[in-house]
Amino acid sequence: MGIQGLARLTEKFYQDVRFRDSRLVVDGYNLSCHLYYTARLDQTYGGDCAAYADLIERFVKALRGCGIQPYVVLDGGDDHTDKKLETKIKRAKERIKAAHKKSQGMPAQNIMPPMCSSLFDQTLVRLEVPVVRCFLEADREVAALASEWKCPVLSKDGDFYIFDLPAGLLPIPHFQWQKAAQRGFVPCKKYTASSFCSFYNIQPRVLPAFAALAGNDFVKGVTIQLETPEKGRPAFLMELLRRLRDFQEPQKALEAALTWMRGVSRDKEAEVLQSLSVGMEEYQLPPSALSRFLTDGTVPPLPPEDQALVPDWFRLPFTEDRLDKVILNVLRLRRVRLPVMVEHSSLPSSHLTSRPIRQVMYGLLLGEEEVEEYDREGLQLTRCMVRPVCKGAARQLSLDSLDKAEPSQRVRVLMEVLEVEPSCFQGVEPHLRLLVAVTCYWMQNAKPTPHQHLLQALLLGLVTTHTSTALQVENTDAKPSLDQDVAHAFNQWHSCVMFSVQLNQLLGVPLPEPQVIRLCGGKLFHQLVHRLRGGVNPERLLTASSLELYRTLLAAMQQPQHRRTTHSLEDLTANLEQLNLPDEDEEAARSAGRQPKNPELGCKKERRGWK
Repeated sequence: MGIQGLARLTEKFYQDVRFRDSRLVVDGYNLSCHLYYTARLDQTYGGDCAAYADLIERFVKALRGCGIQPYVVLDGGDDHTDKKLETKIKRAKERIKAAHKKSQGMPAQNIMPPMCSSLFDQTLVRLEVPVVRCFLEADREVAALASEWKCPVLSKDGDFYIFDLPAGLLPIPHFQWQKAAQRGFVPCKKYTASSFCSFYNIQPRVLPAFAALAGNDFVKGVTIQLETPEKGRPAFLMELLRRLRDFQEPQKALEAALTWMRGVSRDKEAEVLQSLSVGMEEYQLPPSALSRFLTDGTVPPLPPEDQALVPDWFRLPFTEDRLDKVILNVLRLRRVRLPVMVEHSSLPSSHLTSRPIRQVMYGLLLGEEEVEEYDREGLQLTRCMVRPVCKGAARQLSLDSLDKAEPSQRVRVLMEVLEVEPSCFQGVEPHLRLLVAVTCYWMQNAKPTPHQHLLQALLLGLVTTHTSTALQVENTDAKPSLDQDVAHAFNQWHSCVMFSVQLNQLLGVPLPEPQVIRLCGGKLFHQLVHRLRGGVNPERLLTASSLELYRTLLAAMQQPQHRRTTHSLEDLTANLEQLNLPDEDEEAARSAGRQPKNPELGCKKERRGWK
């Protein structure tokens, strides 16, 4: 998360470069946010998936046109030490207030729509860009991989100004990939820590001590008093750099800094020094755990603290980004921070509707141990202990052998939690079956119960994206007014889809994973609801070629099946076989646009799925 104010001090050291013909290690979280926010894509209605996917494709095409091979590294779960929990809670509180403002049409800080992170991952995989997920935060692994490969890092995280990267940092705001097509290279700027240290006349090994003292995310409760001729953060950092010139070793600098601190008693000095030392050690790079995975498929080991908590089969699908990091946080910390969604604070959190889905996921992961959920109530960030649910088909499964469970058992867990019978899949293509089941669940559990117009609008949107149908809706590019109740119903559906996908991933994708780009868009959903409320017949908005799919989906929703199934496993298996449900992870991956993560590896097919 970087050091506040440091970027302003580094800009004078940027070097203009023409970047081409190289590997590039990409900070995935930074890139995903930068692309979305700078393009000013929708943040209010649930996200503009089609435009975002197109933007990602153009970015990748621009790099490949210059001979640049990107390797995208994603963050893993939160750290065992909770050293950044305070910062993350603070930012969650800020996002809740920003989401409320956005729901009223007021300007506020950026908020990434929850499903867009999955769209980012799916699009990169479809484009055969190598994507890997770390077990912990990605910064050190990004830096270690780039250091080993001697290629630059693409990011704007301030921590990369501290790492001693041989090929330097390419700050994302100055990475002009849009100009690559006509030039054959990407005009950009490069930063190196060595040039920074040379200018300020400090030893490179002292730079991590500067980061710890400047107040990064690892050290809290330490206040340094420095007399400066000017006020403000830049003056403070400049004075701190000036004082560090006298030190050859970082530990000596930290010991001297104790005399610059206010409120540090003699008894507390050892504790403060230890905290600063731990923060400084975060910038010491280990051998890259991802390098061998990207070259020969060797899966990184679990962190020592996780080995008793996480089953060994978990390592490969997680590293390949086939398991969400939420799942690791449940195993590691018994905690989930629910993503903030844009909705009016007077309405209850949309995530309440999907809680029963999460409870089954928690039961599979932890048995009967409770999970701490962070959500919102009004404008307040709240925490609640949630009891896992472990019954029915889920009770018959064990986490340690979950990868070996029969496909019919795994599908049964999904059907029980989503309260549907196999008959709801009759005539429905495999890639739509999870969405059909989720929508049935949403119709039964959303509060208030969704009106028929909402269901019809949702199905029309799905038909549009799955058949490339141009709906006969006036002003489809116009920005509709945000109806708070419609937006809340749509958010509840999104939340149910999100956590059903995560549960489906944990179960080894027994149902094909939906492509996020094919979900109904929020703007279109609002426009359709408005038309339907005005008395328009939904079928009149469709062409003849898409009408059959709409009727099939509507019939699936209207069957009297929305109760938890009580069928025996044998009956359920027979019903699923009649529907030819996919029982291979490979077919599920294909439906979601998931290709092998690394074209250089050519991973064997049997490593991609669960048998």
